[in-house]
Amino acid sequence: MKHRIGFNALSKTSSHRKAMKRSMVTSLFRYERIETTKAKALEVRRMAEKMITRAKDDSVANRRRIDRDIKDEAISAKLFLEIAPMFAERKGGYTRILKTGNRLGDAAEMVILELVEKTSKPDKKAEKKAEKKAEKAALKKAETSTKAKAESAEKSAKEDK
Repeated sequence: MKHRIGFNALSKTSSHRKAMKRSMVTSLFRYERIETTKAKALEVRRMAEKMITRAKDDSVANRRRIDRDIKDEAISAKLFLEIAPMFAERKGGYTRILKTGNRLGDAAEMVILELVEKTSKPDKKAEKKAEKKAEKAALKKAETSTKAKAESAEKSAKEDK
C-alpha cells in the first residue's frame, strides 16, 4: 500500500520534476490550454490552481511566491492582471481536463488541460469593421462640413451682391 504519498514522482528526479512542472504551468498560463499525459496534467493542475488562488490577492508576498516558479515576468503579470480577476468569484476548479485518447507510440492516456474561462482576445475582424465604420463616419462628417461651408459661402456671396 502507498500510504502518505502526496504526489506522483512521474519517474523523474526531483529537480527534473520541479523544472517540468514549472515549465508546464508557465505554458498553461501563456496559451491557456496544453496537451499532455494524464499523470502530468493532474500534477500540473494542482500547482496551477494553487497559483491562481494565491494570485487573487495581489500582494508583494504573493507575487514573490509565484515568481519563484514562473520566471517569465510577462506571464506572471498576466496571471495577476488577467487570469486571477476572471476567477474572483470562483472558489476553486479553475482548470478542466479533457481526455483525447491514447498516444500512438506508448499508448499513454493523453488529455488537454485548460483554464475553465478564457481571457477575451480582441477579434481582428471586429477591429477591422470598427475601423472601417470610424473611417466612414469621419468621411461623412467631412463631407457634411464641406457642404455646410460651401452653402455658407454661397449665402455670403448672395448677400454681398
